Amino acid sequence: MSWTKVLSADALAPEGRQVVKVGTRKILLVNHDNQVYAVDNTCPHLKMPMKNGKITETGAIVCPIHRSAFDLGTGEVQSWCPWPPVVGKVLSKISAEKSLPVFPVRVEEGSIWIDVEE
Repeated sequence: MSWTKVLSADALAPEGRQVVKVGTRKILLVNHDNQVYAVDNTCPHLKMPMKNGKITETGAIVCPIHRSAFDLGTGEVQSWCPWPPVVGKVLSKISAEKSLPVFPVRVEEGSIWIDVEE
C-alpha cells in the first residue's frame, strides 16, 4: 500500500465532505457517522461529480444527477438509474452498471490518509 496524507482530520467536520486530488484522481472524502470514507468523486455512469450527492440512512451516496446509489464503504450499487420506467431504461443503457471506486482510509496523528493505486 502507498498511503498519501491528504487532509487534516480537523478540516473534515462531522457529516462534512471535501474533494482532494491524488495523482490524476479526484477523491471525495465523506465524514459520515464519525467514519471517514474515500470514494471516487466521479459517478461511473455519467461521469458527473458526486460531491453534492445525498447520503442515505443506509450509508449510501446518491448521484445528484441520475440518482444511482452506491454504498460508501464498498462502492457497490444499491440502485441504478431508479427513474420512471421509460427514462430509467434509456439512462441505464448509457453505461453498464458499475460500482463506485472506493479507497482505503486511515485517520491517525491528526491527519487523513488514503491509498490510491494509479
